[in-house]
Amino acid sequence: MRVLFLSLPTGHGHNMCAKAAIACLEEKGVECRFMDIAEFINPVYSKAISRGFLLSARTGILYDSIYRFMELKEPSPKISTVRLVNALLPLKLKKFLKEHSPDVIVCSHVFAGQMITELKNTSKVVTGKTYGIITDFTVHPYWEDTELDYYILPHELLSNQFVKKGLDKEKILPFGIPIYDKFSKSVSKLKARSAIGLENKPTILIMGGSMGFGKTDKMLIELDRLDIDFQIITVCGNNSRLKKKIDKLETAKTVYNYGFVDNVDLLMSASDCIVTKPGGLTTSEALAKGLFIIMPTTFPGQEERNSEFLLSNGLAMRASKTFPLEECVYEFLHNRERQLCSASLAKSIAKPNAAMDLCEHILGFKI
Repeated sequence: MRVLFLSLPTGHGHNMCAKAAIACLEEKGVECRFMDIAEFINPVYSKAISRGFLLSARTGILYDSIYRFMELKEPSPKISTVRLVNALLPLKLKKFLKEHSPDVIVCSHVFAGQMITELKNTSKVVTGKTYGIITDFTVHPYWEDTELDYYILPHELLSNQFVKKGLDKEKILPFGIPIYDKFSKSVSKLKARSAIGLENKPTILIMGGSMGFGKTDKMLIELDRLDIDFQIITVCGNNSRLKKKIDKLETAKTVYNYGFVDNVDLLMSASDCIVTKPGGLTTSEALAKGLFIIMPTTFPGQEERNSEFLLSNGLAMRASKTFPLEECVYEFLHNRERQLCSASLAKSIAKPNAAMDLCEHILGFKI
């Protein structure tokens, strides 16, 4: 069996959920290939998409307005976004599919799903089963323009939203967003803290995503004012400038400051709650670890929708000008009842076995 995963460079989560599923399949001897469609067609184009996404997301209001417009639009096969894109991009991809003929194609980005839909309708190069992975706790605009065999939803609570978009509920597989198996393993706080070299006391994890977004240094200064005994872990990702800035801070509380790490699962196990923007992948990992989420900021568009899902299900708090981060942390650490309930609730919503469930479905164990 040959499985092809297709994505685009608009955020880390699209790629990582695909790679988590690939890890499961490869353990079972399945031949897998991951492809950034834009990189495959033209590396310059891939970089332009990535930079354009980051720039548009940082502009806030503009990105949110565009996203909202796309949400409200009516599906129109005559004016499909991908038709314009496909006039320029798919020839090389079409040739690849014809030569390699994958048995299964998994799209972890909606535009990849649109391209595969177009190729299914206009040529015979797509012959196997096709899957689409929804990588946020909302149905992104334009999934309604796709015609795939199955759609992986983050949770069954989103099924109604999906059906309202006009998609077939028989194609829904609410397995969750695929995450690596290590996030499904239970590790006690005491053991995790000991492994990392932390004291055994309340611990706050602050993460800004793989690119280290957010004003983590200012968050630390704000939290350092609290008259509570706790320690802080910060993960700056690839943002070396932010890491250096935090390293120079003088704080009363102990701060363990990291750049890019590969043991996020262990850091989560050691923590009582996580302060982070609500990206789909990070949210899925945190819920699998039973963590309560405090959101100091969100990207516009899909992360706003993730925020709504978390808040409506009692899984998070959101900081604001009138309810700042320090108040969120203060209330959480002083509410033992909430700490116990939130851990249980997070795990009831979590889908830690999403990657394995998708793997088994692809292999034909679940039809």
